Amino acid sequence: MADIETAWTRLEAAAKAAGEKRIVELFDAEPGRLEALTLDVAGLHLDLSKQAWDEAGLEAALDLAHAADVEGARARMFGGEAINSSEGRAVLHTALRAAADADFKAAGVPVMAEVETVRQRMKSFSEAVRSGAITGATGKPFRAILHIGIGGSDLGPRLLWDALRPVKPEIDLRFVANVDGAEFALTTADMDPEETLVIVVSKTFTTQETLSNATAARAWLVEALGEAGANQHLAAISTALDKTAAFGVADDRVFGFWDWVGGRYSLWSSVSLSVAVACGWDAFQGFLDGGAAMDEHFRTASLEKNAPVLVALAQIFNRNGLDRRARSVVPYSHRLRRLASFLQQLEMESNGKSVGPDGRPAKRGTATVVFGDEGTNVQHAYFQCMHQGTEITPMELIGLSKSDEGPAGMHEKLLSNLLAQAEAFMVGRTTEDVVAELTAKGVSEAEIATLAPQRTFAGNRPSTLLLLECLTPQTFGALIALYEHKTFVEGVIWGINSFDQWGVELGKVMAGRILPELESGAVGTHDPSTSALIGRLKV
Repeated sequence: MADIETAWTRLEAAAKAAGEKRIVELFDAEPGRLEALTLDVAGLHLDLSKQAWDEAGLEAALDLAHAADVEGARARMFGGEAINSSEGRAVLHTALRAAADADFKAAGVPVMAEVETVRQRMKSFSEAVRSGAITGATGKPFRAILHIGIGGSDLGPRLLWDALRPVKPEIDLRFVANVDGAEFALTTADMDPEETLVIVVSKTFTTQETLSNATAARAWLVEALGEAGANQHLAAISTALDKTAAFGVADDRVFGFWDWVGGRYSLWSSVSLSVAVACGWDAFQGFLDGGAAMDEHFRTASLEKNAPVLVALAQIFNRNGLDRRARSVVPYSHRLRRLASFLQQLEMESNGKSVGPDGRPAKRGTATVVFGDEGTNVQHAYFQCMHQGTEITPMELIGLSKSDEGPAGMHEKLLSNLLAQAEAFMVGRTTEDVVAELTAKGVSEAEIATLAPQRTFAGNRPSTLLLLECLTPQTFGALIALYEHKTFVEGVIWGINSFDQWGVELGKVMAGRILPELESGAVGTHDPSTSALIGRLKV
């Protein structure tokens, strides 16, 4: 096994050589390409054959993963070692979806008994709300849930609800995250307080945005139901029992989670209680089972046939080997339309670091910019730039092999666009083809000379295609776990800690200083621009 710097040098050289080739031609040059770069795992089909690497590039990428000791890091994570070194914490979101008899330990301390206790409490609460055994203050069953959180306490549950919600849910689920009061006003405008359960998600119960919205929600309940009645409509996800009690939440309606669960990995925990209630426990358990299936694959498969590892290596090949600093994620599924937003936090908060655990600067570029939206909508938006812009942006295209939702024939149309775009990005369209077409239409040579370059597509733009057999709780769980492990592998290879997020804190601290200045106090010391803006905006 090569040392890490030698492996990086080899990858960079292999990427340079591969970058001079056309992807489509590699299928003839490498007869085993499709077999080597496709695999089926936990209800997902992964095709990396349209990526830019050739055989030598893939081999160099795998050599880099071995040199970075991805296997050892993987064992340390599953073993519950404190791999979040800056905070001295284990990283065990995998325990949240494991079977009750699994052997997970955080720093040597078994955790599954606590995990299972909370899961059973979640299940009992979910079933009691859905059956009407738990009702609101006036005896009416809960027909709606208002979920209040932000960041990982919002993005994950929102995506999970979009993916799994029934077409006609028995319990409506709505979300409020932004401290902009417009979101609260618009979300609650047609909700009935008598039939609404408010679930507040904040581990410390101190997050400004969440507490502002929670306070507004409680006032909304109190106006309709009185103080005592409002308390019957509250539940919380938190570890700060003193604060939740002071807010009016009964202790038996507070569900905790642990410091070895980062916010962006917390959708497997009680953070998604609202979804478990609205969808039913069986759906949430299926989601956990799908994540566990991907965990088992990631933990045991060789790197050469390991889905999260290969997806991570494709990104590193593009990011570091070919200097492609952005990536687009496009799900051809309306239910997965928020996936890119979720991945922005998962990947950019995890790996948006320029310093390693040793305090030294990272030697190479780390996280890419992630963006995207649902297909086919984006084909009429930014795909022009993706096909013919000056920058090459790698893509991940995600679809469902089967779907029984919607009118007949719609899904086939969706799939035809997914496959066509993946092929078009790779194959492109030559100037010769354009000239032949225009000539056949009788266009003059002078006009052809102008039009042909504009209608030429260079192609050779890499993509990964990922198909879910169909969108079930299990396949969705496997998909999210795939991306979690991919993010971890990238952090290991880049030599950074993927599990802290100090970059989130500075803005919070400064906002805390500015708020009282905006409300009434004297303006403090700031740069001239900020001081002028505070003066302009003071209440």
